[in-house]
Amino acid sequence: MTELARLVRLPNLVLAAAGVLAGGWIALARIALPAPLALAALCGAALGAYGFIRNDIADFAADAVSHPDRPIPSGRIHPETADWYARWALLAAMGLLLWALRAGAPPLALLPCFLAAWGALGGYSPGLKRLGLGNVAVALVGGLPLFFGAAAVNRPRDGLVPWAIAAWIHVLRELVKDIEDEPGDQAVRRRTLPILIGRAGAARVAAAIALAFVPVSLVLPYRAQYGGAYFAVALVAQLAVLVAAARLVVGRIERVSALLKGAMVVGLIALVAGRVT
Repeated sequence: MTELARLVRLPNLVLAAAGVLAGGWIALARIALPAPLALAALCGAALGAYGFIRNDIADFAADAVSHPDRPIPSGRIHPETADWYARWALLAAMGLLLWALRAGAPPLALLPCFLAAWGALGGYSPGLKRLGLGNVAVALVGGLPLFFGAAAVNRPRDGLVPWAIAAWIHVLRELVKDIEDEPGDQAVRRRTLPILIGRAGAARVAAAIALAFVPVSLVLPYRAQYGGAYFAVALVAQLAVLVAAARLVVGRIERVSALLKGAMVVGLIALVAGRVT
């Protein structure tokens, strides 16, 4: 069970489910748990598990170089067993989606979001990352839990600002992970940014994206009339991103990814606080 939890990135699944709930609460401007929202949160977690497993299977050769301790390259979980887990995760996600629709979630808002996430998650490592489009896919999918939650309560427009902010920081974190994974990606001939322009050049690009995040995370919520609680709490996330930018400028990649994940968690809290208080 420990290896399965590592395979599906259990902390990331908790964050995905929390993102769906946060999107619903932002749209409703209150903390509530209607059935469509609760089911959408479980659906998002199941779909995330499918995506992580499928991409670990596709990343087997690269992970053998960059992350040999992961469950599949280490031999603790066989690729065929992982594929079986992925199939069940996808079936669970589809079942939860149908259940959410029966509970009253609007299909025209929820279905396109689900299909987009399914396609991007399934094709990320096998195709999109190999072509150099992986970060674009992550940017689009990274904020979808928030939009998915807003869509589940039939207010998808209220999920656009949270989606944009989350997408920005997700593409930043994914670029940092590309820098960390450069040896493995080089071994399988992927066209990631660190391979195309070098680790130092990619770190400078990532630092620029991090610096640009701060005004984006201020202007968009301000224009959407978020409350003062957002700006107070978001300050912690913005400081974390600035620290990450400083580390990237001097070429210190260690712990930057973890720092950005912490900023994501604080950012979720800030977005909800700015709408429900």
